[in-house]
Amino acid sequence: MADTIPATPLLLIDDSRQEEINVTHTPFTIGRLQDRDLVLAHAFISRDHAAILYEKGQFHVVDCGSRHGTFLNAQPLVERQPLKPGDEIRLGSLNGPSLRFAPLRESTSTIHKLLDELHAISTPTSDLEKLSWFLSAAQRLNTLGAVNEILATLVEATLELTQVERGYVFLRDEKGKLTLAAGRSLKGDRLEDDSTISHSAIAQACKASKFIVTDTLSAEANSRTESMVQQSIRMVYCIPLRKRAAGADCHEKDILGVLYLDSRLQPGKLSQVDNDLLETISTEAAALVENAFLAQAEEASRRYREELNIAAAIQQGLMEFAIPNLPYARVHARSVACKEVGGDFYDVIATKDGLYIVIADISGKGVSAAILASTLQGLLYGLLLAGQPLAEIADVANHYICAKNLQKYATMILVKLDPDGTFEYVNCGHVQPLLANGRGVERLGNANMVVGLIEEATFTSERLHLKAGDRIILATDGVTEAESRDGEFYGDERLEVAVEGCSIEAVLGKVETFMNGAPPNDDYTMLEVLYSA
Repeated sequence: MADTIPATPLLLIDDSRQEEINVTHTPFTIGRLQDRDLVLAHAFISRDHAAILYEKGQFHVVDCGSRHGTFLNAQPLVERQPLKPGDEIRLGSLNGPSLRFAPLRESTSTIHKLLDELHAISTPTSDLEKLSWFLSAAQRLNTLGAVNEILATLVEATLELTQVERGYVFLRDEKGKLTLAAGRSLKGDRLEDDSTISHSAIAQACKASKFIVTDTLSAEANSRTESMVQQSIRMVYCIPLRKRAAGADCHEKDILGVLYLDSRLQPGKLSQVDNDLLETISTEAAALVENAFLAQAEEASRRYREELNIAAAIQQGLMEFAIPNLPYARVHARSVACKEVGGDFYDVIATKDGLYIVIADISGKGVSAAILASTLQGLLYGLLLAGQPLAEIADVANHYICAKNLQKYATMILVKLDPDGTFEYVNCGHVQPLLANGRGVERLGNANMVVGLIEEATFTSERLHLKAGDRIILATDGVTEAESRDGEFYGDERLEVAVEGCSIEAVLGKVETFMNGAPPNDDYTMLEVLYSA
């Protein structure tokens, strides 16, 4: 029988819902089965996917052998892990349903507790000390991830201390535009409409160190803006939130956001203490915002790396297959991506009619090249397995890429080797294959257009007859165009010399020696076929 535990909240954020669910017993089960404590009807969620356990006063999350995995704070869950407030659990993928363990409720209640304690401080002359204490506590709360709540509470504290009518915090978004992050009235009401504030005051504050008008009725005409008059604003205090590294002569690009305060009922009465308070707010709030941006960037980077690792594992899996054990041929291959994922791929297919091989190189590098590589690999695999003529397969691949208007193309070689030694190939703009045997090394000529560039291109194949001991070496231009530290290409001639009597592992070793530690600027792939009938 499951032990009863104190109710602990999970914030579920799914495609179609957001709700808070209480974990009231252990184990708390999650999956597609209807008898799970939390039922999630997604195809990538396993029937018995994960569980939350409570043992010896500590919560843990464990994956129950799910097919697509569980992620804790964007990291794959290998074994059960302890949970702390604010931890994020993702199910099935990094884009799957999100469960925030002990989410904003704890941090929010703690914030309001801090506010209550702040208000309980009775010494009226220690406003600056009170604010410094509060901001120090708020910064500690920042580790819980409740950044928006902290910003809202900063506004609330500012209004309490200065008795200004309204307060707002604006933050710069990715496009550099200032957008509303938090707004509160002196009564504690949430303000989500910024149409009645003075945006011109914000613009002027971003150009100067700050913008202050304590009484618009008595201020000089050039200090009053049109929006102040239209909105009957009596007092405005606006100060930029600047990066910590910004100096006295910083520019608008160094501004993270803006703290804006105004009153429409009465002019302001900002004392020197009030000015010190607000200066402290701007400095500390800017630090909070900068920390938040850094945390968001780190989180985005971690998720991006995780997605790349998953993509790289998938791509590697597509090129990991059992090399067929044929009485007339042996195959060796190696592929190295210069980034996490690459645009090179190869495939080897054995049928009753013979051995099919493809090696290809997508233009460009990285994720976009890898996506087209995986798609093209699937297309070619199906056509080769069906025994379609090589030239027709090249034609289909060309029409496919052209029709999709992907702004990419591919070089590739398609090969068919029959048991009797008949070797047929189509070279679509690729590095020329090499035939190596006891007589030397020979380049095999066959010139066709790359696929995906000209829809009207036509393709032809060439044939020759291999003898026992003949080797065919296929390589992408990442091998021939590997650069030394002096910027010199490895080249076709060096490759011809290197392959004579050497395995592809030894050849690539020579290439890496030639590079002498220089980073590869392209993916490189080599494949060798030894005919032994």
